[in-house]
Amino acid sequence: MMNGDAMGKAIAEAIVDSKATAEAKQEVIKFWQKIANEIVDHIKSNAEVPAGISVTTSGTAAAQSGATTAPGKVQ
Repeated sequence: MMNGDAMGKAIAEAIVDSKATAEAKQEVIKFWQKIANEIVDHIKSNAEVPAGISVTTSGTAAAQSGATTAPGKVQ
């Protein structure tokens, strides 16, 4: 599942100056979280996964491999 807050925080931490104050870092994180959440919301609202994408499930005796059979929304 896509997470805008986590993505925004990761972007902010990658670009913020290590000498910045904790308050400045928090402001940069909040700013990038807003941007990332907008991006994620747009993708979730508009993107569609086409049929025929290969998928594999694991972890149970009933695990199967195959492909998507119909278009689906990104979550």
